[in-house]
Amino acid sequence: MKITIIGAGPGDPDLITVKGLKLLQEADVVMYADSLVSTELIERAKPNAEVIKTAGMHLEEMVALMVDRVQKNKKVVRVHTGDPAVYGATMEQIALLHKEGIKVDIIPGVSSVFAAAAAVGAELTIPDLTQTVILTRAEGRTPVPDTEKLRDLAKHHCTVALFLSATLTKKIVKEFLDAGWSEKTPVAVVYKATWPDQKILRSTLERLDEDMKANGMRKQAMILAGWALDEQIHNKDYRSKLYDKAFTHGFRKGVKE
Repeated sequence: MKITIIGAGPGDPDLITVKGLKLLQEADVVMYADSLVSTELIERAKPNAEVIKTAGMHLEEMVALMVDRVQKNKKVVRVHTGDPAVYGATMEQIALLHKEGIKVDIIPGVSSVFAAAAAVGAELTIPDLTQTVILTRAEGRTPVPDTEKLRDLAKHHCTVALFLSATLTKKIVKEFLDAGWSEKTPVAVVYKATWPDQKILRSTLERLDEDMKANGMRKQAMILAGWALDEQIHNKDYRSKLYDKAFTHGFRKGVKE
């Protein structure tokens, strides 16, 4: 007995993986978070599939439904937004399903962090500038471990991607400034990346709270901060070794000038 958790991607129904779509179309039962996953995608399920919206359900209620349908020999898929591995709340579902003897397969999806980076045309790792990306969230009603406070993470001065933090911009700015970031540090915010009503905001740390309020960005927004988000990055001479003509690797011998 098993169910499959599918990463639906960030919003655009065409950004689900080929494998994920195939399993969605084969399923007898489709459970999805209707507040986050595109209805257009769910409409690609087979006509006689049972479609269950779960935004209003609690954990035990959802799991009980999964167990019931699987025990009735139904092919069940659970569709998650983005990629299930990041803030997907999958672990708690899997733990309860395992107690019922039900196996869980996971199909990865395109995360909103990468959809947001694509929307603003950014590479998050720039040679000689930053080679690290931290995926995290600001501390609000959901706490973070003492060793993962934003101020401490920001001290690495790398690219930082903030999930689930759009209502905490004052706190975000303070934490970054306390970590020694410049007020002029570029920030890009993408509201509902890849959805038809996607909105992109270019700002800086000093203007972030004001700009996000002015644009009504208080949910479903990915915040990308760091100098990799500099709008003028393409006018600067950052180059990788990979395509450097003088650099030798397994597929090409470097050419000395």
